[in-house]
Amino acid sequence: MLTIIIAMAIGLALLAWGGDRFIIGASATARDLGVSPIIIGVTIVGFATSAPEMLVSALAAWSGTPGLAIGNAVGSNIANLGLVLGSAVLIQPLVAQSKTLRRELPAMLAVTFLPLLLFVDGELSVTDAVILLVSLAGLIYWLTVLGFRASVLDPLRAEYEAEIPVDVPMGKALLLLAIGLAALLGGAELLVYGGERAARALGISEVVIGLTIVAIGTSLPELAVSIAGARANEPDLVLGNVIGSNIFNLLAVIGIAGVIAPYRFEPGVLSMHYPVMAGM
Repeated sequence: MLTIIIAMAIGLALLAWGGDRFIIGASATARDLGVSPIIIGVTIVGFATSAPEMLVSALAAWSGTPGLAIGNAVGSNIANLGLVLGSAVLIQPLVAQSKTLRRELPAMLAVTFLPLLLFVDGELSVTDAVILLVSLAGLIYWLTVLGFRASVLDPLRAEYEAEIPVDVPMGKALLLLAIGLAALLGGAELLVYGGERAARALGISEVVIGLTIVAIGTSLPELAVSIAGARANEPDLVLGNVIGSNIFNLLAVIGIAGVIAPYRFEPGVLSMHYPVMAGM
């Protein structure tokens, strides 16, 4: 059991450290390529902060434990709304000012209920997974259009511009991107290894491990970004981070896992765990 604990601890540390480098590298690279700051914030940062969940879930599905992947996606959203957003609110109240953000919130609510419609038969099929991924592509396109139309006075745009690194040359940005990705892959591998064996050793469902230890661990990048945003009095950045991450978790994380390994849900996932997440 000690080996399992050490593997998961190292995996979580690598995910947190690698996630931070990956976000900096991805944001700086995109900025050097001339990508609009609000597009970087809405799409690239959203993708980067969800990279731990995506890699962990993809590896879990590939290794034959899709329950861990589903638990990770649902649990990460619960952690985002409870732990991440709650921690930020404890620092200071959050009031959204961005028109872009106010359009994203209904999108997140719609995305929350889309999987329930697809999973009414109790299964995550390849077709369901493809629908989720296509929906993500359409949503990214819509958010990109919104981003280009956003006023230069939009608070979310200003906050993203303030957070994106400006003094990172392309070479260093690409190096950080590569190092971050390598750390994320290594951390995800160790976390899946430990999660699988912890479930067997404790005699509990892989979904439960995904909902708890793995979900909290993969939400660490979002927690760091949100706490920093709250301290810097950037409420739109905090809310945008949580909304973007939750959208990616439901569409990309579950979608990727479903394409790799179709899954029949355990009874508690759709009757208890998912409703708890939706209710938050």
